Amino acid sequence: MDALEAIFTRQSIGDLKPDPVPRPVIEKLLAAAVQAPNHYKVRPWRFILLSGAGRERMGEVLAESFAEKFPNAPASALEKERAKPLRAPVIIAVGVDKPAEPKVDEVENICAAAAAVQNLLLAAHALGLAAKWRTGEDAHNPRLKEFLGLSPDQHLIALVYLGYPAAEIGAVNRPGFEDRTRWIE
Repeated sequence: MDALEAIFTRQSIGDLKPDPVPRPVIEKLLAAAVQAPNHYKVRPWRFILLSGAGRERMGEVLAESFAEKFPNAPASALEKERAKPLRAPVIIAVGVDKPAEPKVDEVENICAAAAAVQNLLLAAHALGLAAKWRTGEDAHNPRLKEFLGLSPDQHLIALVYLGYPAAEIGAVNRPGFEDRTRWIE
């Protein structure tokens, strides 16, 4: 699959088989991810891989956080939180380092890490894997950051749910660029 085909056919897929993804395949994805451009070559991304029981421990952290936020939550809501990480055989959490030097702009680090996530998603698609980039409230959860080994001031920009697609992947239909583009000549 060439780069343009991967870009135009990649899509978020959350329906995954429980089959494990071999470590050499994951390492190939990470090697592709770190090819992303990054200003001053600071390599601001941090990848945390969760599989097996690690996903279950993450689910406990999510359930505990939810119970703390909503003390009267029903058991079913806690179970739903606990089950989130079990939707995929592998989760790749992506954190971003804060700039260590004054010349580095924080947004550049965030953009570099986001580019790394996009590289990872495209590589996964090219290798026949399915992935979904998730964030939401979990990206701001201090307990989750601590569990993942991130400091409170680090951004958690992605929880990439990764595995093999459970069903045939259909065609993707996205809007064009025309309504979001202005040409100045």
